[in-house]
Amino acid sequence: MQNAVANYVVITGASSGIGAASAYKLASRGYNLILIARRAARLNDLKAKIHASYPNVTIVVRPQDLAIIDDLPKMYAQLNQNYAIKIWINNAGFGKIKSLSHYQLTEVTQMIRTNSEAVALLTTLFAKDHEQDNVQLVNVSSRAGYHVWPNTIMYSATKFFVSALTEGLADELRTKGAKMQAKVLAPNATATEFQRVAKDLDHDVNYADVFPKYNTSATLADFLIQLLNSDATVGLVNDHYELELSDSRLP
Repeated sequence: MQNAVANYVVITGASSGIGAASAYKLASRGYNLILIARRAARLNDLKAKIHASYPNVTIVVRPQDLAIIDDLPKMYAQLNQNYAIKIWINNAGFGKIKSLSHYQLTEVTQMIRTNSEAVALLTTLFAKDHEQDNVQLVNVSSRAGYHVWPNTIMYSATKFFVSALTEGLADELRTKGAKMQAKVLAPNATATEFQRVAKDLDHDVNYADVFPKYNTSATLADFLIQLLNSDATVGLVNDHYELELSDSRLP
């Protein structure tokens, strides 16, 4: 590792929602940030806003479409070589709310690549390099990664993959006596851009019109911190919108 500076956190899908809120929260705790997302302008705007509150935090912006799988090994290698990464958070993802027969094939491939393939590849690379280091990997799944609802079949399938991958890796690391910890955060309904993207809308959604109860992105960032500070593998947001920490959820 060359020219490394300690205590960097990588966050994919950092341009909005849970990713952006988590960036603020981790910056408040003194972590330097590496922010990854497709939208460079959003990332640079977020960087400026965080610096306004936390000027001593170093923030690296890396525009990247995670669905372009072939580019990810090079991106990972550059980051891993130049920064001492303490926490890697695979947060990027999206869903569609409709029956499987109504999907465009491009939507299927984009969702699988972003939600599952990118997470699998980056998880594998990070584990290969850091399983004997005191680091944490957090993969963001979903409540839908443990339960299937109507019109969320494909999204749930991609998130079940994330849950199984992460819980399995956590068990493997424990068996090996490795220092690295793998954890999964499974949000319930959270006020982000998710509903807008999922329903192909051209406007933001008022979550109070859709859900009787939901969490904010800031609350999920707090839940993330609780998960990071615990020895638990799974942080699942239950049907009461409270965080439940456990060793596992899958059989």
